[in-house]
Amino acid sequence: MIKLSNGHEFEYIAASGTLGYNGKGWPHEWSLRWMGLIDPSLFTIVAKTVTFEPRKGNFKLWCPWRCIRLLPGGVINAVGLTNKGVRWWCEEVGVSVDSEKISLAGSILSNNICELAEMAQMLNDFDLVAVELNWSCPNNGTDLASNTANIIAGCEKVKEVSRFSLIAKLSVVHNIREIVPRIKGVVEAISINSVPWNVIFPNPDNDPEKESPLAHLGGGGVSGKIAQGHTWQLVKELADITSIPVIGPSIWEYGDIEAVRKKGAQAVSFGSVFLQHPCRPTRFVKRDMKENRNRN
Repeated sequence: MIKLSNGHEFEYIAASGTLGYNGKGWPHEWSLRWMGLIDPSLFTIVAKTVTFEPRKGNFKLWCPWRCIRLLPGGVINAVGLTNKGVRWWCEEVGVSVDSEKISLAGSILSNNICELAEMAQMLNDFDLVAVELNWSCPNNGTDLASNTANIIAGCEKVKEVSRFSLIAKLSVVHNIREIVPRIKGVVEAISINSVPWNVIFPNPDNDPEKESPLAHLGGGGVSGKIAQGHTWQLVKELADITSIPVIGPSIWEYGDIEAVRKKGAQAVSFGSVFLQHPCRPTRFVKRDMKENRNRN
């Protein structure tokens, strides 16, 4: 369980984008929500990341599988942060969020710290439980390993202007031993993003058969069970070096919840499992809550 300074407590996260911009799910998930097979009330939901200006990205509503591929035990995506921008979110989405039914965290991204601070100030007008700073999109066209200074400065600047608790979303390629001590006391939790394809599937000889199926879109990020060897190792490393609570990602099977807790996670995150098995997160959370009650 993670308790933020504003009093909000959470143990289960629906990762950024899994349930849309408002926490109610994407259109293809609505019928499952109406039947109770997806229950947003069980999760703290992170909204799909928005940027300062609209971003075209790679996602096309009429052809979503152009930038998403299902893998055995996971997903690779190269959505590329397709979104209509933070102003659109504020004007069209934020005003309709029902905070009595849904616990929603915003998610923002900009490599420009002034833009990021302005976005955070705009979100102050809405009834959110936290704001996630997405520093780790693997298909953002930036070198994640080299943005350490920007992460530290950006977290500090947003802390100055935001009324919300902050979550830093990091990557397995980040230099956590340099970043994490500097953001202690600034952010209140750390989440973990999908893993760049070439980290899980290195291809030093440029073998075409080992290329990402989304290489033409930048490579993409891998998530789900197939990424656990990397993301769970980061959970353990973070738990070993910091008291900042860590959100354990890559939940795929029910047993993964307890497994990642043993690595040091204080909450768990359901991401790409919503794509392949959209009913699992709700079923797993209900079972975990019941078993926890029985143990207590």
